[in-house]
This record gives sequence, structure tokens and C-alpha cells, in this order.
Amino acid sequence: MAVIEYLSTNETEIKINEEIIKKSGGWKFASLLLVNQGLATLAFFGGLGLLSFASWLFLINPADCGDGTKMCRHSSSVGVGTFYLSIYLIAFGYEGHQPTIGTFGADQFDDSNPKAADSKAAFFCYFYFALNVGSLFSSTILVYYEDSGKWTLGFLVSLGCAIIALLLYLLGTSRYKYIKPCGNPLTRVTQVFVAAYRKWNVAPATADALYEVEGPESAIKGSRKIPHSDDFKFLDKAATITQYDLCGRKDPWRLCTVTQVEEVKCVLKMLPIWLCTIIYSVIFTQMVSLFVEQGDVMTSKLGDFHLPAASMSAFDICSVLSCTGIYRQILVPLARRLSGSPKGLTELQRMGIGLVMGMMAMIAAGVTEIQRLKLVRPSEKKSRLSIFWQVPQYILLGASEVFMYVGQLEFFNGQAPDGIKSFGSSLCMASISLGNYVSSLLVSMVMGTTARDDSPGWIPADLNQGHMDRFFFLIAALTALDFIIYVFCAKWYKCINLYTNGNHKEIQLEEQQN
Repeated sequence: MAVIEYLSTNETEIKINEEIIKKSGGWKFASLLLVNQGLATLAFFGGLGLLSFASWLFLINPADCGDGTKMCRHSSSVGVGTFYLSIYLIAFGYEGHQPTIGTFGADQFDDSNPKAADSKAAFFCYFYFALNVGSLFSSTILVYYEDSGKWTLGFLVSLGCAIIALLLYLLGTSRYKYIKPCGNPLTRVTQVFVAAYRKWNVAPATADALYEVEGPESAIKGSRKIPHSDDFKFLDKAATITQYDLCGRKDPWRLCTVTQVEEVKCVLKMLPIWLCTIIYSVIFTQMVSLFVEQGDVMTSKLGDFHLPAASMSAFDICSVLSCTGIYRQILVPLARRLSGSPKGLTELQRMGIGLVMGMMAMIAAGVTEIQRLKLVRPSEKKSRLSIFWQVPQYILLGASEVFMYVGQLEFFNGQAPDGIKSFGSSLCMASISLGNYVSSLLVSMVMGTTARDDSPGWIPADLNQGHMDRFFFLIAALTALDFIIYVFCAKWYKCINLYTNGNHKEIQLEEQQN
């Protein structure tokens, strides 16, 4: 086994079939994915067929009970089991669909074509736009079904949307651009750490002496080669050739290629950025939890019409929809002129702006809560303050989503190596999930600390006795601290470099102006 000089200019050039590229991918078929995304979001919000079945058969409206006087009988174990099974199936299907559809849609555009690369950036904006279109119907029409007790009908509407989404997706099956799977990335990542550990006492070789396969492609099928970087040099031991490697049979658990090692380095470099996004997901979680609780104890009547507190999220969605258009049509061209960068604002800059706007949303929520408490009468449960005081916090949060979540999608997809694109998109979903857990943990810690003796705490059952405004300000303070850490991480981050297939010219996918 010999050391391979992987910067050779005499490698065989891989030719791309231009006719296939013209007939596949692009906006024509990516648009089907956008429509599918919006409808699928609506579908998973309400549930699917099993949930409809469970609500119709086991959760029918009780008769002469549930009025606060007569207790209803307990649900059967079969009904409860079916209900929870359907919930977990929805979660399982959602997490399989959500991270991959964005990556699959991005695969429809060719990075080597400047116009296609710009369209790819636009796709992520419209991808999140489509997601919120589905959420808009969920927070209006489905909330109406919920308030009127028509649960089964709401679930059936969601099931119908899921069927339509599936049919739309299947329409483009024969014309989608497919990227060959590159194998299980977890195995490759584990191999690098195991190989580096087994050579712990071996000094890492110089960059030109590390192991790499011959040819223009890497050992990871369908993945471009990644040049060596100086970060995390201890991992270079996994690609260092020892006498044992020269004499014995090639063992992937002992000797890895440079590209495989750099793949792991890319993941490690993205992790600090990813960790800084979790606190933003804590902010986002408040929209579907404490914002709703806050709205429930505010005046929500417009004449004879009662506005459900959960429907206030429609302002967040409308903010996302309008800000997406403003960003693409106004801010991007303006930023291009001012910065000279074809992308306008980089992904890291947008994510930083999203953090700041999320912090402002928490401050607005805290100010609203202070005003709400001032207008509470001792004998009344609800404050005289109008629920429309919540509009600024919803609008700020919606605007922040355009910068943060769309920036996340672009960043993790663009900076992830070819072999782990779906993993990059999964980091966005993992951030949201961890944000939910951190939010619950934070609420428990705050209540455990503030609810002592005769003090009801910041977030008691009766919000009129608490100080939820302090909790909002606490999240704002944590976000400010997180933003400072994020700036340092963004300054430290070095973007991924790749070799083109044809001439092995080193290219930089994202020129981050941190």
C-alpha cells in the first residue's frame, strides 16, 4: 500500500451527462416538493389515519358528563394505547420526512452552476415558506375544529392532506435527480475515532503523507474528496500509515482516508454552531406554550367573536410569509450591493440576526406580561388587556425564524460533506427537539427555585399570582449570553473545502464573512 498523491492533475476526468441534467431536477420538480412540504406539515400537525380512527372509536363526545359536576368514565386501555401508538407513529414519520425532504429538494440543483446555486438558496426560503403555509391552515381551520369538539373531522382533514401530498410527491418520481447513498455515516465516523485511538501513541504524519485513495472520487461512493485541514490534528492519526498497515490487509477500523477523517472534522466544527442554536429553539417553544397560556388570561373577544389564544400563532406565520418575500426581494439585493457578496448575508450572519430578533421577541413578551398584570382585577381571572398586545412578540418571532431556521437549513446542508447531507439537515430538527426539552427543564428549575414557602413562583397555575415576565426576561438574558458565545464560534469556524471532480481544483463552498 503506498501513499497517494491526491492532488495529481493526471486523474481521469468524470464527465457529466448534460442532457440528463437538463431533463431532471431544477425548479420544475423542486416545486412539487414545496407543495408536498406544506401539505405534509398540515397532515402531521393533526395526525393521520390511526389517530382519526382512535378519536372516532374511543374518544367520542361524552354524554351528560364533563361539565365539572359529573365525572366521565375512564378511557379503555385499548383506546389509550391506540391513541399513543398513533402519536408515536406520527412523530416517527415526521422525523423521517422532515430532515430528508429538504436535502432531497436541494439535490435537485447543481452546485457547479452559479444560477442553480442561487436557486438552491432560494429553495430553502420557499421551503420554509411552504412549511408555514401548512401551519397557517393548522392554526386557523384545525384550531376551529378543535374548539368546536370536531376532533375526528380535523384528523380526517389532515389525513386527506397527507394523501394529496404523497400523490404530488409521486408525480415527479421519474424525473427527480437522485444522489446515490454513501453508506452509513455513523459507521464511518466511528471508524475514524477507533482508528485514531488505536494509533494514540503514533505521531500524525504530514499532510502529503496521509492515506488517500487514487482517482478523482473518494472511497466514499458518490462523495467528493475533501482536502486536508489543520483542525483537530489528533484525528490525522487515523489516516497515518504505519508499518502494520503496509504489511497487513487494509482495515477500515485502523486506517481511514483523508476524506473520511475530514468528514468527521466537518461534523466537529459544526457542533459548536449547532449548540448555540438550541437556545433559540427554547424561544420558539414559548410560542406554543407560554404565549398561549398568556393569551388565555387576556381579553380575546372581538364583539361576539372569541379568538382562541392558539390562533394568535397565525400572526407568527403571516410574519414568516411576508418576511420571506421581503428578504428575497429586498434585503438580499440590498445586501449584495453593500457587501459585494453574491449571497448578500451569509448563513452565519443571518443566524446571528435571528438570535437577536428572538431575544427582542422575549423582551416584548415580558413587557406585555407586565402590562397584563397591571390590568388584572382581583375578582377576575382574565386581564382587561387585549390579546392583540401579543402581536409584536409573534411578529418578531416570525421574522427571526426566516433568518435563523432558513439560515440553519442552508448552513448545515451546505457545510455538510456529500456523504452526510441528511445528517446536516437532521441537526436542525435535533435543535428544535432539544429546545423543547431544555425549555421544560428550564421551567422546572425556575419553579423549583421560585416556588418556596408562600411564594407561588414565577409560573404558577394562576398566572395572575406569578411573574411570567421575569421568565421571559431570563430567556432574553440567556439568549444575549448565547449570542456572545455564538459570535466567537462563528469567528472560529472554518468552512468546508472540496475538490471538483474534473480538475481537482480546490473550491470553497461558503465564503463566510463572519
